[in-house]
Amino acid sequence: MITLAQVKFGNPNANGRETMNHPIWTPARGDVVTGDQITYTESVFGGSYRKPRYLGDRTIRGEVIRDSYGAAKQQHTFTIRVMESSGFDALETGANIRRKGRNIYRGNPQRLRWEDEAEREEAAGEKHKRGDAARAERDERREAEGYWNDGDR
Repeated sequence: MITLAQVKFGNPNANGRETMNHPIWTPARGDVVTGDQITYTESVFGGSYRKPRYLGDRTIRGEVIRDSYGAAKQQHTFTIRVMESSGFDALETGANIRRKGRNIYRGNPQRLRWEDEAEREEAAGEKHKRGDAARAERDERREAEGYWNDGDR
């Protein structure tokens, strides 16, 4: 099992090659897919919605078990099974959480490389097609509703 300490301090393998005990983590800039094992840091807030108070950071390592695009606003949402969590108000191992893509990408996500990266590329291509379709549907709906004025677009 890979611990958050190994993720935080990087791959201790000097030659940069993956070993069974130290797999390679790679940046997941804007391209997390179902099946990825990811780690990222998120800010934790308390207080009220109108007057939030920053409490600290929490690091989460988990597996992405589902992703979807919201029908109304095309916001990308991930369901993540927590494998490990540390920091302020750490989450319970095994819990399923939902997070918006924009919040995951803000937390400098890293992902474990797949054994077959070609299979991952296929999953990413499928995800991108769904995103393109969702954005096109949104644009059609906005056009029909008169969302844009003549000079807005």
